[in-house]
This record gives sequence, structure tokens and C-alpha cells, in this order.
Amino acid sequence: MPETPSGNRPTLEAVAALAGVSRATVSRVVNGGEGVRPHVADKVREAIRDLGYVPNHAARTLVTRRTGAVAVIIAEPEVRIFSDPFFSRQVRGISKELTAHDAQLVLLLVEDRGDYDRIERYLAGGHVDGALAFSLHTDDPLPAITRRIGMPTVYGGRPGWTPGPGESDGVAYVDADNRGGAREAVRYLREQGRRRIAHIAGPLDQTSAADRLGGYLDELPADSPELFAEGDFTAAGGARAMAELLDRDSAIDAVFAGNDLMATGALRVLRERGRTVPGDVALVGFDDAEPVAESADPPLTTVRQDIEGMGRLMARLLMRTLNGGGEDRVRPDPVITATQLVRRASA
Repeated sequence: MPETPSGNRPTLEAVAALAGVSRATVSRVVNGGEGVRPHVADKVREAIRDLGYVPNHAARTLVTRRTGAVAVIIAEPEVRIFSDPFFSRQVRGISKELTAHDAQLVLLLVEDRGDYDRIERYLAGGHVDGALAFSLHTDDPLPAITRRIGMPTVYGGRPGWTPGPGESDGVAYVDADNRGGAREAVRYLREQGRRRIAHIAGPLDQTSAADRLGGYLDELPADSPELFAEGDFTAAGGARAMAELLDRDSAIDAVFAGNDLMATGALRVLRERGRTVPGDVALVGFDDAEPVAESADPPLTTVRQDIEGMGRLMARLLMRTLNGGGEDRVRPDPVITATQLVRRASA
């Protein structure tokens, strides 16, 4: 067996000598190139295992023009990301799919608008092959940044911005059926005999919140009051919105909250105001985010979306785009995933 100098990493030349092939053949096998007969490729892989050869990342990048890394950009401050289980579940799904493709996840957080200059420099610097971005607001500069530098990107959530030049074929994204899920939640409350149904919306500059508000309004009878207040997808925001709604209409007998965290905030205020759940007021959330929904008292009836699965789909669509290359590198069609009402004790 060819030896390598003590303390040095095995080289392509050492692998080639052990396998009895040329250095170029080893390079093609290592970099996933074509034109190597299967039995020869097997010999090269066996030599790689025997020698413990690890490809030089910088050299491999020069050959493949790929870094093997993907940026995951979450357009929210840290305090939200680490307090809302939605984000950890979505990142978990992304991580699992990228791992299956032997790709590295690079997490980029947006604490304030000034961070976008840093993010643009990083993306333009060739450190990653593509980007996955979610929780964007309608005025978010990220889509313009990724267009400007030609970065393949898949978004989490229906885009809320005007498509730019060359985007007539749409933007790649993965979303849940937010409007349909909201309709199902409000329809269920009406079937329970509830008549004054309020809605705590998320930030209306995000399409998920706007779509859930739209679904709520779709199911209201013509003579029903529109009782909704805007929250911010946090428990504190849900509490503020619930207090506002009760001050406006003390006869509210049901609440559909735009996510589970806001539902828990609403639950706290209802208790403080002496209302029982579900006796006086039925309560439905959205997400079915563990452990929020099941640990609430009472456990939340909620609209389940497959958060982890949507993360995996985002990564899968991006990898399909990246692996296409050349003329095959096209934006995949958007994907809308189904939602499901999960009935528990709160409604």
C-alpha cells in the first residue's frame, strides 16, 4: 500500500496509485463526474476508504463550482426564533433533507434591517450554492438581493412581493393551505353553535397571517360582525389582542387565533377576565406546534400544518434546482401542503 508522509493527509496521487488508475479518474469519482466505469469507480472508492482520504474542500470547489453549503435565512430576531417552536421544527426538516444530500446548513438570522447588507455580502461572496428563506414580510429586501446576485432561492410561504424582471414564471416556494385551514377552523366553531367568533391575526404584512384572516372572513355569515385584532405571532401579542377584542365586544363566544402561541396568550386573558374555555369561549389555534398545543390547559384544538415536512420540501426543491444545472436549472413549481383540524379540549 502506498504510504503518505507521517502526519500528512492522503493525497489524490496516493489513492490513484493504490487503485491503479490515473489521478484524473480519482478526481472524477470524488467530484461526482461521469465517464468512469462502475468497477473502476468501486476500486477508487475502496482505495479512498482504505487510505482514509478526505477531499480538499477548496480544490473540490474549484472543480465543481459548488460549495456544498446552503444558507437558511430567517427574517426574524433571535428572541422570536428561539421562543417559537415553529422555527426549530422547520429548520429540523431542512437540516434532515440537506444531510440526505450531503449539504451543509448555514444559518443566517436577521435581527434588524441593517443585517441585510451583511447577508448580501455573504451570499455574493460565493460561500453557499443557494438559499432557503422564510418568515419574510412584504417589504423584505431579500428577494431583490437574491435576484440581483443570481442566487437560487426557495421561500417558505407564499410570496407577498411584486415579482421582479424575469420572474413571470413565478417564485419557488412551499406553503400550507392557510386560507383553507382557517375556513375549516371557523366552520367547526360555527357547527358548535358559536355565533360571535373573533380572530386574532398574525402580522398582516406576512402572507400566512393575511391568508388566515381571509379564511376567517370567508366563513362569516353576512350578518356577523368582523371581530379581529392584529397580533404578532407571540403569546404576549395574543394576550394584547384578546384584551382588545373583549373590550370591544364582551359577548364573544369563540376565538380563532392565527397561531398556537397567540392562542395561549388569549387563554391567559380569558381566565383573567373570568371566562371558561371552552364553556364560555371556545378557542382554536393554528400550527399544532409541539409542545405548545398539547401542554396548554386545556389542550388546544388547532389547525395542524406539517412544519417539518415543509422544511424538507423546501430543501428538496432547492437541491433539485441546483442539481439540474445548465439549461435544466429552472424554478420548480410552488407546493401547497394540506392542513388538518386537530380537535382537543379547548373547542
